[in-house]
Amino acid sequence: MRTIAAVPPRRRFATLLAVTAAAWGLGLPPTVARAQPVPGGPGQLRIGYQKSAVNLVIAKQSGWIEQRLPGTRVSWIEFPAGPQLLEALAVGSLDVGLTGDSPPVFAQAAGKDLLYVGAEPPKPDSSAILLPPESPLRTLADLRGRRIALQKGSSAHYLLVRAVEAAGLRWDEIQPVYLAPADARAAFERRSVDAWAIWDPFYAATELALRPRVLATGRTLSGNNSFYLASRSFVTRHADVVQLLFEELARADRLVQERRPEAIKRIADFSGLDAGVVSLFLQRRPRSPVAPLSPQTVADQQRVADAFHRLGLIPRPVRVADIVWQPQAVRLAAATAR
Repeated sequence: MRTIAAVPPRRRFATLLAVTAAAWGLGLPPTVARAQPVPGGPGQLRIGYQKSAVNLVIAKQSGWIEQRLPGTRVSWIEFPAGPQLLEALAVGSLDVGLTGDSPPVFAQAAGKDLLYVGAEPPKPDSSAILLPPESPLRTLADLRGRRIALQKGSSAHYLLVRAVEAAGLRWDEIQPVYLAPADARAAFERRSVDAWAIWDPFYAATELALRPRVLATGRTLSGNNSFYLASRSFVTRHADVVQLLFEELARADRLVQERRPEAIKRIADFSGLDAGVVSLFLQRRPRSPVAPLSPQTVADQQRVADAFHRLGLIPRPVRVADIVWQPQAVRLAAATAR
């Protein structure tokens, strides 16, 4: 069989469009979207991830992306949370990465030139506000005046914003204590904070080790969306690589859903987390294939941005849709079919 690189330019273009359209769910025959190496890939691909980035961790452990990009040096760089990851992306140290809902809002408000290129389904059960087991707090309104640990600009930040709103409190009626997850857990164990807003797998690890009380989860407060972001220059030059990445992440998600014991072992071996912790946070995680941002997802993310601006937590309003990547393959494929 000839590869795409070997066919005439006009047919090569049509084939690339068909592959892209099929992988974005347009109903083309499955054989069209068959995984193949991408010729002429970039010299390097730098991927940022966190321990919670299940699909990326599985893809990394499996070596699938390296197999699809044989001439590319693929680097995997771990971050403790989304804000640090997007800062690296903004300064050119990464090409693509996964974060929660809040970091992109802060990055856009700071003028970072990034693009939303894909999203996973909401994971509302994967984040929570935790209390020490002996805490006297019983309702969200009891957070008034309390010290609450959280990573600034993370998905936990928006979770706490929503909790404060749901309680009928003002933001200045609580005492946010901005700490990275490891430092926040230490503060939580010392009881130097009254509560902790956090996400999986830190949530699951703390739940099993310390038996905290759960004051609230995202189920009643925040969808806890996850987004893939990339530098604009990388997407412009290598849209086909972005597509390849999402094909392999969809493959990773299928492994997680269909071969759970294997997925638990791979993630535990990589992260050093106990298999019980991995199993618990995977139980809270729905099927998570990557897809372009839907209008509903953009609207949900705009509510996140508006909430932060309303509280003065970002310096200016942002329009999320302005930095959402719009793949042209669908329109082009439709035009060539006329």
